[in-house]
Amino acid sequence: MTDFQLILASSSPYRKALLNKLQLPFLCRSPDIDEKPLNNEPPEQMTKRLTIAKAAAVAQSYGGTNHLIISSDQVASLKGQLLGKPGNFQNAQQQLRASSGNTVVFYTGLCVWNCKTKEHLYEASQTKVTFKTLTDQTISRYLQIDQPFDCAGSFKCESLGIALFSKLETDDPNSLIGLPLIRLVDMLERMEVKVL
Repeated sequence: MTDFQLILASSSPYRKALLNKLQLPFLCRSPDIDEKPLNNEPPEQMTKRLTIAKAAAVAQSYGGTNHLIISSDQVASLKGQLLGKPGNFQNAQQQLRASSGNTVVFYTGLCVWNCKTKEHLYEASQTKVTFKTLTDQTISRYLQIDQPFDCAGSFKCESLGIALFSKLETDDPNSLIGLPLIRLVDMLERMEVKVL
């Protein structure tokens, strides 16, 4: 087993809480990258590009060392349109109105970057969320309670947002929160990090 130090390339409290579940010591470093979509960039490609860019940005400070950088990015798509973080009540309300009765696809990328070898592993997870038909009253009440203005898709599935769904399809329930832990454990073990 190689003695790596783990660094989460994120300032997200949600990803930090998820990584804490693995009970491994880690540091957090915020990647400084431009997250704007490229023209006509498919959501899967955008997810991959941003996930790897986040790891590479943080890895620059740790070149040649025994650090593993863990990065993740998530893109939500409704009928081919990207759903970003709403930022405020009005934008969140518009997103949830559009999502009502529809299926939103979340693409969550995951990268583990070895700073010593500069090699990296990348995997992606896809989650499909089908929303109930939502009334304006339900949407407003939910937004006032959960205030998911920093979440792609305008909900927190780890909280009351789950009440908005009629169906959830995923290979890892943590993916929707922002860090696919099942895949991460596998990737860390391939990098010779023992989780158990």
